[in-house]
This record gives sequence, structure tokens and C-alpha cells, in this order.
Amino acid sequence: MFHKERVEISEKFDPRKKNILYQGDCLKLLKGIPDKSLQLIVTSPPYNIGKEYERKLKLNQYIEQQAAVIKECVRALSSNGSICWQVGNYVDNGSIIPLDAILYPIFVDLGLKMRNRIVWHFEHGLHCSKRFSGRYETVNWFTKSSDYVFNLDPIRIPQKYPGKKYFKGPNAGKYSCNPLGKNPGDVWIIPNVKSNHVEKTIHPCQFPVELIERLILSMSNEGDWIFDPFLGTGTTIVAALRHNRRGVGAEVERKYIDIAIDRIEKELQGVLKTRPMNRPVYDPVKAGNSLTVAPWTYTNIPEQPLLIKERKRKYSTL
Repeated sequence: MFHKERVEISEKFDPRKKNILYQGDCLKLLKGIPDKSLQLIVTSPPYNIGKEYERKLKLNQYIEQQAAVIKECVRALSSNGSICWQVGNYVDNGSIIPLDAILYPIFVDLGLKMRNRIVWHFEHGLHCSKRFSGRYETVNWFTKSSDYVFNLDPIRIPQKYPGKKYFKGPNAGKYSCNPLGKNPGDVWIIPNVKSNHVEKTIHPCQFPVELIERLILSMSNEGDWIFDPFLGTGTTIVAALRHNRRGVGAEVERKYIDIAIDRIEKELQGVLKTRPMNRPVYDPVKAGNSLTVAPWTYTNIPEQPLLIKERKRKYSTL
């Protein structure tokens, strides 16, 4: 662990350092990063929805801006490296436009191959009244070649049926599950960072450390460089340092840089509070939370009609 590494603002990429924060346009930082020197690039870019840290652009301008950053990222990516672009939706006058679908051709045209479209599901967010509330975003994982780093064992999750055995064949009677756990799949249920989350800062769209930890552990090795072109409050560098990687990122807003420095310093001191990986999602009913009990009675609410098959189904006690 890099416990005593100093956290400071750097004007350029320096391969001798272990964490680099650059205040400014990520393209300027990328220009100074040598070809094929980054193992993993993971980020959540602005969604062009008018947040305080972005200037809302016409959609074609936004795509051009993203394409310029992606092109430089691909140049700086190692031959066996990965890019994970975590995005949501662009909303135009109430119409949903999935950014991952729009950005996908950019990566493919640069020769990258998509390995997974990971669905990140969470329970909290804006409550919509004219459409279903959005409760997922996507992590689009691309690699530069077919020879890429992928470490499954560090990110395995508990088996659903660890006692399951083969019932026939040469392995009959033997346990069929991997004792280290199972592949987490491509739907990840991880709480997003809202007001009561232990990691919450003033940033309106902060992503959780555990989400980035899973990507870093599976797609890089110790000592590798992990880069985030839209660093925000430093989550990517925090996750990188936690697992003995090197972190570098760019951020334009000084107030977020200051928060990132504070979080990284706390991580290096071992005192940063984060939600642990693989902690079960909080279940308010099982926890006995009184707010799960409705203070009103349900009256004059029409009963939801049963499906045709359910109406006709007959049950027997035999």
C-alpha cells in the first residue's frame, strides 16, 4: 500500500508518481501520457443534462467532444488494457436517448471490442411522473485486443447454492460450484451515492467506490496505471490506491479537486469511510425499519386485475 505518498496537483503525467491529480481539461493531460501506458481507463463522463460541472451542448457537439477524449484514451491504452465508460441517458424535452448506444460506434470505429454491457442497478433517484423512474445505468467495457487482462477470482461473489453437487456423470457426488464463489454476471446491484450514503460529498453524480473496485480488481494488476478523464471527487484514484494500483485523473472544478485530495489522503491513512464490497443491499423490512409500515389504510383503490390464467387456476389441498 502506498501509505505515505504525497497528494498534490500535478501539471503533467509523471510515471514516477503513484497518484496524479490534474486540474483542467483531460485532453491536455492526455497529450502528455505516452502511448500504451494506461492499463485501465474507467470514467463516468458528463451526461450533457446541464449539471453544474458541465455546459450543455447540442447532442452532435457532445458526441464530438466525447469522441475526441475517447480517441486519445485509446491511444494511451495498453495493448491488453480495457476502457469502461459508465453512462446513463441524455434527456431531450422528456425524450430518453441512451448515451451508450450513441457512443458505441466511436469505440468500434477505433478498433475496440465490446466485452460486456454491464447494467448497474440501484434503487434511488429522481421520481418520474410521466415515465418509469430510471433505476439503472450502464458500464460499457471495451478492450483493445483479444489478449486482455481479466482476473475473475478477486471479484467472485457468494454462490446461491454452495452445497449443490453433480447428480450424474464422472463428477457425480462432487460439488459443482467454485469454492471461491461465482461470476457476478453483467447485472450489478450496488447502491448509488445518495444523501444517506457513507461516501456522499457535494458532488451530485458521484459513483460508489465498490463499483470501481470491481472493475479495477478484474481488469488490472498491481502497479498498473488506472486513469479517469473525468475524475470528479477522486473515487477512481481511491479505488486504485486501495488495491495497490497507480491512479491518475483530470478534473476542471477546483472544489471537486479539493474534495478528491481530502478523500485520497484519508484513503492513504486508512481512515476513509466507504461501503464495503459485497455487503448485502440494505433491506428495510428485514431491518425492522418503521417507515416501511404505511400510516394510511388502502381504501377505494381498485384491485389490480389478475392475469387470465391466474383467474382460471384452481387450487387443491390434495
